[in-house]
Amino acid sequence: LQMEEGFTSSLPLAEDEIKIVRNMTSSSLATTFPFVSADLTTNEGVLYGINRHNNSLILFDRFKLENANMVVFAKSGGGKSYAVKLEILRSLMLGTDVFVIDPEDEYRALAKAVGGSYLPVSLNSDKRINPFDLSDMGKDADGEQNLRSAIITLIGLMNLMLGKLTPEEDATMDRAIREAYAARDITSDLRTQKNPPPTMQDLHNVLKNMTGTESLAQRLDKYVTGTFSGIFNQPTNFDLDKSFVVFNIRDLEDQLRPIAMYIVLNYIWNRIRFEKKKRMLVIDEAWILMQYEDSAKFLYSIAKRSRKYWLGLTTITQDVEDFLNTTYGKAVVSNSSLQLLLRQSPASIEIVQETFNLTDGEKLLLLEASVGEGLLFAGTDHAAIKVVGSYLEHKIATSNPEELAQLAEESSNTSTT
Repeated sequence: LQMEEGFTSSLPLAEDEIKIVRNMTSSSLATTFPFVSADLTTNEGVLYGINRHNNSLILFDRFKLENANMVVFAKSGGGKSYAVKLEILRSLMLGTDVFVIDPEDEYRALAKAVGGSYLPVSLNSDKRINPFDLSDMGKDADGEQNLRSAIITLIGLMNLMLGKLTPEEDATMDRAIREAYAARDITSDLRTQKNPPPTMQDLHNVLKNMTGTESLAQRLDKYVTGTFSGIFNQPTNFDLDKSFVVFNIRDLEDQLRPIAMYIVLNYIWNRIRFEKKKRMLVIDEAWILMQYEDSAKFLYSIAKRSRKYWLGLTTITQDVEDFLNTTYGKAVVSNSSLQLLLRQSPASIEIVQETFNLTDGEKLLLLEASVGEGLLFAGTDHAAIKVVGSYLEHKIATSNPEELAQLAEESSNTSTT
């Protein structure tokens, strides 16, 4: 027996008393290293946090990567929104414009702190977006392509609003939408696309006057004259004139949320394509879009094309399984050079480990991580990260109910003295 020699050899004395050698493949050898950590520090960019292995700063410019897209996965309370809010604050200081689709009213304080626009989207709101708006692509754009792109997007919207269209209904809707534009003298001629666009009411009128479209017209009724009338049936009445804009959809009924997210996403996308500028688009609770093929496909198309328009897409979700179990969800991850994994639940850790090829040590870290701790993948490198903010940043970014109540009380006491 060589127990004593084995014990001595395992001590940090640089002495090998066993003298046994064994050849190993590189993959087998890799299993002996629970972490492979890289230095993610450059001379410029945004501070994401601290490397937990060597205490170096994780600081870089996401727009210098292959693409600037990012996915953020964590269980509820894992620090997803907190990490993204800190990145938004720091990106705004570097001149990046940021749009946020906010389903839970988490970004209102941030918008107020930086002087941004906060736009509630609900049945009672006075803010309206017309889904028939055309993108202003400039005088050299292809008018037919611009109109065709709008029609395809609207057919995707109809699949969400009316239920999945049959091939016959799809073809009929294509013709009806084109006729609705024609009724406003909008054609493939780029000059006509400056005219006021049609609304949902115009499409409804066209459908009522066509033969064999009674079912489509009836299904559209509730968005034109019924319970949901008004919200998607008015001209757009605001402009994106701030560097930080939040679209809040918290007060929408569950049935309307994916529809509103789709319309807002399309509205932002049209603006992004018109003027190339460094921008971030943050979609919180992105799993809502993944529930429907047309909205999932639209999100994937933005992820795939974002680099061309100097856009960094950030998708955030706590329903990791729902997101990764879809074809388009996995495709969005594949088209994201940045992946932030914070604390995970035991129910989702297996699919996370499989998707991101994690070691058992990294899997354990994500299960036992504290709030704001996890793994950050940037291109081919990754490191264990701890997200940190200054005192002022923390006051703006926190969503902890106890801390928010305390901050509200402090603010009230200050205003009364």
